[in-house]
Amino acid sequence: MRRIFHQSLTVMNNAFRRLEAQVPPPQAVPWRDSFVFRHKEELIEQALLQKVARSISALHAIDVLLLHGFLQEQAVLQRTLDEIREDIFFLAAAITNDQVTDRHRQFLKEFFAEEFPDPNNLAARHKKPNMVPRKKIRAYVNRVLSTDPNPSRLADNDESISSVYSGYVHASSPQIMDMCGGDPPLFHIDGMLGTPRMAEYANDALNYYYRGLISITIVSKAFGDKSLVDAMYQYLAKFEKTTGVNGGSEGK
Repeated sequence: MRRIFHQSLTVMNNAFRRLEAQVPPPQAVPWRDSFVFRHKEELIEQALLQKVARSISALHAIDVLLLHGFLQEQAVLQRTLDEIREDIFFLAAAITNDQVTDRHRQFLKEFFAEEFPDPNNLAARHKKPNMVPRKKIRAYVNRVLSTDPNPSRLADNDESISSVYSGYVHASSPQIMDMCGGDPPLFHIDGMLGTPRMAEYANDALNYYYRGLISITIVSKAFGDKSLVDAMYQYLAKFEKTTGVNGGSEGK
């Protein structure tokens, strides 16, 4: 299965580099005695590119975590990826539908806001604007992009999945107990290689690589890069045939 992971990562990496070349690059901005890189234009396309960058990086990390059996940590990243994916769909839909709403503008303002606007006073943290509620993002994505006749049902499913993975992020007892096994039962604190959980999490990871591919396809559509969209659909079809994973009409 790792061969499939690595192949899909290569496809995503190559697609990202192509998308990266289509937006104004980051610029060096003075910061104390040095500098930091920022997208000064704060375009919606730049926000999408940053979200895709973090998504691919997390998928690389999942491969490493799974290799060593760190499944709790994998689950934490999968929760992160769920939210990144929702953000990508939310932002991309604004471009493809040619309708940037007040919620999109609110999202971008929060996303690009500096945590420490005054480099000479790090105690004076920036008061960020109100974030767009996650439920609102999910509702928008399901209403605008899904072909399901009951978008509220999809939102409920997303909320349920998020709640489960939240237990891994916040280290809730039921999720921690997944680390426990054997006779007598012991906590596997140095990874869970050799346990029945490995196959379950490997299959779960496969879904996230598939969703990563879909996210890049969605961004390619938003960027108007038809040849890249066609190439991504071609690889998605190959991925589906090889793995049996099929997201139906998700993101299409």
